Amino acid sequence: MNVVFAVKQYVSKMIEDSGPGMKVLLMDRETTGIVSMVYTQSEILQKEVYLFERIDSQNREIMKHLKAICFLRPTKENVDYLIQELRRPKYSIYFIYFSNVISKSDVKSLAEADEQEVVAEVQEFYGDYIAVNPHLFSLNILGCCQGRNWDPAQLSRTTQGLTALLLSLKKCPMIRYQLSSEAAKRLAECVKQVITKEYELFEFRRTEVPPLLLILDRCDDAITPLLNQWTYQAMVHELLGINNNRIDLSRVPGISKDLREVVLSAENDEFYANNMYLNFAEIGSNIKNLMEDFQKKKPKEQQKLESIADMKAFVENYPQFKKMSGTVSKHVTVVGELSRLVSERNLLEVSEVEQELACQNDHSSALQVSPI
Repeated sequence: MNVVFAVKQYVSKMIEDSGPGMKVLLMDRETTGIVSMVYTQSEILQKEVYLFERIDSQNREIMKHLKAICFLRPTKENVDYLIQELRRPKYSIYFIYFSNVISKSDVKSLAEADEQEVVAEVQEFYGDYIAVNPHLFSLNILGCCQGRNWDPAQLSRTTQGLTALLLSLKKCPMIRYQLSSEAAKRLAECVKQVITKEYELFEFRRTEVPPLLLILDRCDDAITPLLNQWTYQAMVHELLGINNNRIDLSRVPGISKDLREVVLSAENDEFYANNMYLNFAEIGSNIKNLMEDFQKKKPKEQQKLESIADMKAFVENYPQFKKMSGTVSKHVTVVGELSRLVSERNLLEVSEVEQELACQNDHSSALQVSPI
């Protein structure tokens, strides 16, 4: 069950089904993030997708030599944008893919708008979530509840995201939820309703051990929020913040222009993939090894290109060297800033107190009485 692979397959299938020729990828705000998490722009370019546009952009030019691959969430807003697009098509042909189940009435509205018969295909590809790591996804929702109860809009989005996840992994699970949580119960009921309503979509091959969807309420976890994290990815998330694999370093003292925003992706960064779950102390040692390896491979300044063979070898090795140089600069900067914040906020001392509070019944040693 690899969510990155699942979404990546959907994007690849969209592009393959559109056939050879120059293409534009037409997305909305959310699907732009979904695609960017699994494919780099250079990887997409290799598949003859030369333009990336937003469906809500008002300044798009007419380009009849391009095929349009539309990957959109099936929202009312996106359907309305698509209806306007089909009435005045800017591209030669349209391959439309929705990231979740779309209603028959919306499909009918699109068909009525397609008077010029430019739509070649309409399908549902269930990549309706942000694939962060192979076993981790997000819906990028901030604040899903009002008190202890669901916000209706966020409950709907969470239900859509979960059911899309199940469909993309081809799983029809047993559902278990935390009995003491009304929010967990409500979400479980909503997911079950969708599975029952769309039962034909969930008719997957039975397995000996049925898959299990377990819904828990983090409000009942009193320990985890008390503890600082000390593994690489978790520290970056907590101290610097990660948004769709992007980290804003613009506030780092003395940061260079090209490092104000960096990307940490396990799909395209071998060092990050190998170190994201390691403790911070190990990261420092591995950064040192990375630097030493980089120094060995770094071209000597006095090296002369005296022959065609020398020039050819330099050109062949330069992209790899440049990539490694960027990796070294990025991780040295990120780890350096993490170290600065750990020192500035006294997080080692704070973490020691947190561990005592979390793991010991006697909290007296964690209390400090100031003299009057």
